[in-house]
Amino acid sequence: MDLEYGQRYEDFRREVRTFLDKHKPKDSPGGISGIRRKKLVEWLSLQIDEGYWARTIPKEFGGYGAEPNLLETVIMDEEFNRAGVPRGMASQGASMLVPTLLEHGTDEQRQRWIGPTMRGEVMWCQGYSEPGSGSDLASLQTSAKEDGDDFIINGQKIWTSTADKSEMIFILVRTEPDAPKHGGISYILLPMDTQGIEVQPLRTMSGDLGDNSFNQVFFTDVRVPQANVVGKRGEGWRIANTTLKHERNSLNSNSEGTILKLMRLMERETTNGVPAMASPVFRDRLMKLQARSLAMKFHAMRMVTCSLKNENSGVAGLITKLRNCQLNFDISALAIDVMGELGALYEHTEYERDRGYWQSHSFFSLGLIIGGGTAQIQKNIISERGLGLPREPKPAKS
Repeated sequence: MDLEYGQRYEDFRREVRTFLDKHKPKDSPGGISGIRRKKLVEWLSLQIDEGYWARTIPKEFGGYGAEPNLLETVIMDEEFNRAGVPRGMASQGASMLVPTLLEHGTDEQRQRWIGPTMRGEVMWCQGYSEPGSGSDLASLQTSAKEDGDDFIINGQKIWTSTADKSEMIFILVRTEPDAPKHGGISYILLPMDTQGIEVQPLRTMSGDLGDNSFNQVFFTDVRVPQANVVGKRGEGWRIANTTLKHERNSLNSNSEGTILKLMRLMERETTNGVPAMASPVFRDRLMKLQARSLAMKFHAMRMVTCSLKNENSGVAGLITKLRNCQLNFDISALAIDVMGELGALYEHTEYERDRGYWQSHSFFSLGLIIGGGTAQIQKNIISERGLGLPREPKPAKS
């Protein structure tokens, strides 16, 4: 088996390295608020111009317009990971909404939203879960009543990540109250500064670590044009599942970069002058994590290949979230152990490592095992939809 990339791809690798050597940011390229946001937009825009982000999105929708090429994608990820800088941006807008719009949106919606989203100019949150509709999302009660060319939305969403920092929300609402449970839902794009929207942050055990925050959002007589519906009204369940598919696939990315960050930590952290990397126990755990990371990397390549060939990935596509969320948590758990007593610290102290990255990553990874469909729900999906096993019987009614 020939595992060499070949001259064409090695030339491409040199192009990527030259770009990074010239343009790699000295500090973090930014976050989603304030002056950091400006730096983020500049970094993402430069990547799009050079073809390292939004690479296969058509130019008319704000992308670079290249043909899909799996090996080029792999090389870009490898080189950006090696340089320790992010390629693009992991966000709900870029990872989940944009591919949904490419598949279901109108040309007007694509032209208006995809470019600004990929450049980080517009941040999105996801309005799915409700206090009584989490695992059973189709039972959602947030309603939208027709009023001329508009909808009037009333209801509540919860666990809405970054709602306090986002300009837009893609939201599921019930527009056809008399339709069957899965048939009366619409998928709507809504500005977060619309009158009648109230955001209340939820305090969690992770405190205020990074840009990831949970919120509950209340909608009181919120007016939105019906033109903001993605696809057809009443078909939101089908479109929502497209978004969920891309959400789960997005969780299959960049554990390789996290592993490299972990290795650098293990080389720096010492006990009595001996680096953590010299510990056979830590090295053994690292080796097992590296093997799992490589497996997920090649699994991601398999998923991209299925997508390019318009093939159904079957059960292979259903395991991504379950496996990768646990992997990321296990990587952060090793980092916490390597830091010893300092691993228990968060908030900013003089002993903090990597600006509290590992503590934040540990809490966030644990949350992802629950969010976006719990591990238990994922196992049910794998068994029922992937393996064809019978559904768990419901208790008999008295």
